[in-house]
Amino acid sequence: MKRTRILTVTLVITAVLSVVSCGDKNNRKRNDKMDVNEQQKKEMAEGVAVKTEENVASTERTVEVETFQVGDKTFEMYCPVVLNLRKPGEKIGEKIATKYYSKTCEKERNVIISLPANYSSEKKYPVLYVLHGIFGDEKSMVGTEQTGTRVLFNNLMQKGMMEETIIVYPYMFASKTMDACTGFTQENFDAYDNFVNDLVDDLMPFMKENYSIKEGRENTAVAGFSMGGREALAIGIYRPDLFGYICAIAPAPGLVPGKDGFALHVGQFKEEEISYGEGVTPPYTLILCGDKDSVVGKFPESYDELYTKNDIPHDWYVVNKSDHGDPAISSGLYNFCTRTLW
Repeated sequence: MKRTRILTVTLVITAVLSVVSCGDKNNRKRNDKMDVNEQQKKEMAEGVAVKTEENVASTERTVEVETFQVGDKTFEMYCPVVLNLRKPGEKIGEKIATKYYSKTCEKERNVIISLPANYSSEKKYPVLYVLHGIFGDEKSMVGTEQTGTRVLFNNLMQKGMMEETIIVYPYMFASKTMDACTGFTQENFDAYDNFVNDLVDDLMPFMKENYSIKEGRENTAVAGFSMGGREALAIGIYRPDLFGYICAIAPAPGLVPGKDGFALHVGQFKEEEISYGEGVTPPYTLILCGDKDSVVGKFPESYDELYTKNDIPHDWYVVNKSDHGDPAISSGLYNFCTRTLW
């Protein structure tokens, strides 16, 4: 059941939020060669951005907030715009670009770690891993110093809407022989599927050794977009003992066998294998997508249907007026972090 409430908020925004346009939808034409240009690769990695050139001055505005029920939780359709922007002079945690050695890949791998603004080695923090889409890297989901997911998380923590959390942005392409994704082939998909091993065997031990983290599934979460969403779901199935919270935003095909306009996906699991079995506590799982997603189409909905069919507890919703990116990404992360984590 949907309902609407009216909030009056003061939006103090001094910068122009101007992000990349999604461009001409006709450029998304898919052919037998499955070619994609650099702009399309960017959109698949970090999401189609919504272009806005509006400069919102400091003013009293009445904002309509659309809420809806998902199980026993009240979600908001959209993340408040002010939470996606960093106010001038606002404190933000340290961003650390570093490397760790991966036995899984037999080489050093990049990772970006975003610490809470008040990080102290005297305190322990839960950890949220944020996964990018296909063709992306560790930088794809971070954003800038003024806007993006890192700013969103920082604002939520500063406002007490989210527990202070260490955010980790890994490079998800986990291959011994290749350094980056080269196309829509099973060899490339296998490298993304291999990330669960790199994560569990290499990155998580690195985090434990170098940062003050809380351990245990109740303190560990993973959220992914597109290919990252697919891998987030897979990680939840593979290791529910280590991850208590899963968020899949516009998850890509390939969790189970399927075919889309880019490739035939052999699938990481058979449909009947999407299960936790007896005696296993399922992680909290949130699946969502935009209603106008032009990249993954109906695959996220098919995962909702599969999870329902296999009696796997999860939440599901659709973000209105969203393509493969924002506002679905910010909506999902906002609701996941403020309504479900820790």
